[in-house]
Amino acid sequence: MKNKLIATTLCAFTAFALTNCGEKAADGGADTPVADDASAAVGGGGSSTGVAGGTQLETELPPELIEGTPKPMNVPGLQPEPKKIRDFYVPEGTELLSTGKTVTSSDDAPIIGELELITDGDKDAGEGYFVELLDESQWVQIDLEAAAEIHAVWVWHFHSQKRAYHDVIVQISDDPEFETGVTTVYNNDYDDSSGMGKGADSPYVETRYGLLVDGLGTKGRYVRLYSNGNTSNDMNHYIEVEVYGKKG
Repeated sequence: MKNKLIATTLCAFTAFALTNCGEKAADGGADTPVADDASAAVGGGGSSTGVAGGTQLETELPPELIEGTPKPMNVPGLQPEPKKIRDFYVPEGTELLSTGKTVTSSDDAPIIGELELITDGDKDAGEGYFVELLDESQWVQIDLEAAAEIHAVWVWHFHSQKRAYHDVIVQISDDPEFETGVTTVYNNDYDDSSGMGKGADSPYVETRYGLLVDGLGTKGRYVRLYSNGNTSNDMNHYIEVEVYGKKG
């Protein structure tokens, strides 16, 4: 087994906004988080910047909270820690679809926390804000309640200590069992240790900026996210997942 690799309240109960509302991930200010290389994804989400001519995606970012002594992150191809967040564009009318939606998991009895924390809108990194799942490959799944055209999935794992999560995979489907019609929009499992195929995306350092994944306009009702422990311990953690798209 590998040695396996947020809290501001969202404005108006939604993290998607096109006006100023606290600290924004794309407000253009001095503290705006954007990668040094504009083509680099936040935490390794590929080189795409979303939809040409679209609206810039924004979210409320959690404050930085770093605790404890980090362990070495000996992961091949690990991306440098991002200093800012790249600009990412979505079609007009894209909205946050996941807030308050039902979350299920391969581990239906988390060691710490409740699954509803994953879609409660709170990204703080402190105690009481995250879910801890068992070791080995585990998944969480969000039911959007209706099929949607998904343009972005923004993920926050445990980020109060520098670490990298292993085998991060994001899939979309209309099948709740993920047996048919499955589209993989992100996969950084470089050695196929989770048995779902080698991924082309790069491992990344978990930070308050999260991982922003291009949904590629994929249509589906369910979003499933995998991980396989992290570089600090063998467990799997989630603080928040935001799914952005257009209904219908």
